[in-house]
Amino acid sequence: MIHPQAIVDPSALIGKNVHLGPFSVIGPGVEIGDDTWIGPHVVINGPTRIGKNNKIHQFASLGDAPQHTGYKGEPTRLEIGDRNIIREYCTFNRGTVGGGGVTRMGHDNFIMAYCHVAHDCRVGNHTIFANGTSLAGHVTIEDYVIFGGFTMVHQFCRVGAYTMTGIATATYKDIPPYLLTAGNTAKPHGLNIRGLKRQQFSASAIESLRRAYKVLYKSGLRLEEAVAQLTAMGKESAEVNYFVHFIQASERGIIR
Repeated sequence: MIHPQAIVDPSALIGKNVHLGPFSVIGPGVEIGDDTWIGPHVVINGPTRIGKNNKIHQFASLGDAPQHTGYKGEPTRLEIGDRNIIREYCTFNRGTVGGGGVTRMGHDNFIMAYCHVAHDCRVGNHTIFANGTSLAGHVTIEDYVIFGGFTMVHQFCRVGAYTMTGIATATYKDIPPYLLTAGNTAKPHGLNIRGLKRQQFSASAIESLRRAYKVLYKSGLRLEEAVAQLTAMGKESAEVNYFVHFIQASERGIIR
């Protein structure tokens, strides 16, 4: 399953049934899980751990040094979970010591061509990155997020679960969960209703989120006043409670 023209460092750990295409380079400190398919011309540097059943297309670069002027060659790492699809020309960098030392991606993500995941990012599960999406350093992406093509997320921002962005969205603040957003800079455009229905959110949960959205974005209340109302609403809705906690934990502020 390993092409004779692939280059594999002797210290790399290669699982069972791994396909490795011609001219791909697997460096020292790399671990690749079972049943992973790696196309031609892929470069993976370590320390990097890749889980099982991933599919990595040609010309991807994974686990290279972080693009950070303070990086001095420390042995930071990249961790990728299971069943991810990583398309052509994607770049995932390792972490930095100041950011915790690890860049991490979860499971079942679909990362389209030319996407970039910078140092110290945390990406959850079941996300979709359309072509050209780029994350700056220290970004956190929660589960079931869908990024429109060429979305840009500024460093240290957080994007809440079940969010969807329009094409060429750029955000410099946190995006709360459940929202549709678009623009540069990003603005809210309602709830991601279609996405919530796809994920089997109940009608009552969606209605509670509709009311919460109106309080935050349509009532004219200051943020502190809106959060006070949402906190009371969250006692009757787990979804709204999560919405409130995300806002309260924001350090960069949320889009409004």
